[in-house]
Amino acid sequence: MKIRNRKSGIRNGKARLIVAASETDPDMLYATKFWAPDPFIFLERNGKRTLVLSDLEIDRGRKQADADEFVMFSELEREVQGKSKKTPPYEKVLAHFLRKRGVRSTIVPANFPLAYAQELAANKIRVRATNGLFWPEREAKSNKEIEMIGRALRITEMGLRRAIGILRASKPGPGKKLRWNGKTLTSEMLRAEIDSAILWAGGIPTGTIVAGGDQACDPHERGFGPLYADSLIILDVFPRDAKSGYFGDMTRTVLRGRASDTQRKLWNAVKSGQALALKKIKAGVDGMTIHKAIQDFFAKRGFPTEVRKGRRVGFFHGTGHGLGLEIHEHPRLQKVTLKDRQVLTVEPGLYYPGVGGARQEDVVVVTKTGCKILSRFPKQLEI
Repeated sequence: MKIRNRKSGIRNGKARLIVAASETDPDMLYATKFWAPDPFIFLERNGKRTLVLSDLEIDRGRKQADADEFVMFSELEREVQGKSKKTPPYEKVLAHFLRKRGVRSTIVPANFPLAYAQELAANKIRVRATNGLFWPEREAKSNKEIEMIGRALRITEMGLRRAIGILRASKPGPGKKLRWNGKTLTSEMLRAEIDSAILWAGGIPTGTIVAGGDQACDPHERGFGPLYADSLIILDVFPRDAKSGYFGDMTRTVLRGRASDTQRKLWNAVKSGQALALKKIKAGVDGMTIHKAIQDFFAKRGFPTEVRKGRRVGFFHGTGHGLGLEIHEHPRLQKVTLKDRQVLTVEPGLYYPGVGGARQEDVVVVTKTGCKILSRFPKQLEI
């Protein structure tokens, strides 16, 4: 799977080094297209890409990874160990490998391990962290990447579809607690059902939010305890595609039963605020102007962003963020001038204790003339 031009990663022929596990490091996964749970070495020099892999991973790496050369870590380890009975630390093997290759200076990601950097410095190998993105080309998504994000969104929608189906099948019980399959329906139960649907669809669940009532007024509260009829429920689902590593991210706010006039007004304001943002998004636009336009729109609708009784209410989080191999990656929508082919979430929300929270989130590709919406799931308040 090739999703970018290799030469675009070279900067004046300088060596570029990553030491990380690709399952958790997006720069490594982007560079190699190879999933591995343990750290390994990636070196790019003069257009040639070398991976140093363990005996456990090297055969699989040769079949799956995007690289030109594969080196066994154990062979390098034996060279460093010599006749010693003690296995050398990983960083000493790394320094030995770079010395063998004649590397005297290398560029590394900003999160490069300090112990490794110190060992390389002790071996007179200059280490410089990138000023900005390690792979700048990650910002503008290729057609293949957009396709993979689309697949991740289809997985996301499977989780949301399961949640809506369960809420629709639930009935209010004593104290308006929702009942499903003979039990009180809780945030934990509904989240488990969403995550199971994601797993069946080929995704990896990551922190799914099912938050009802005032719980939803803390936007990153995952939710706990019983869910109630006639109460706003935020469903924020952001799984990773187990095949590609790309994320989906989508939020819907729903209510099982009948909404009050205030709840309906809140929900409609959020939906309209998101629609306003979608109309304004295009390459060359300052994202902060979009963010402020939404806040102003909400204030005119009677939902100001302010502090009440010591806590923030209204629209007090960002309008959106980059999406790709990270759930929150560059850029933050309101902190940049938008560029063609950026993939962003658009997720305004309103939060007022006593009423609840509402958020709508979709994923778009920025274009020169506007944006293309990649999400497909409908928006419905009452179910």
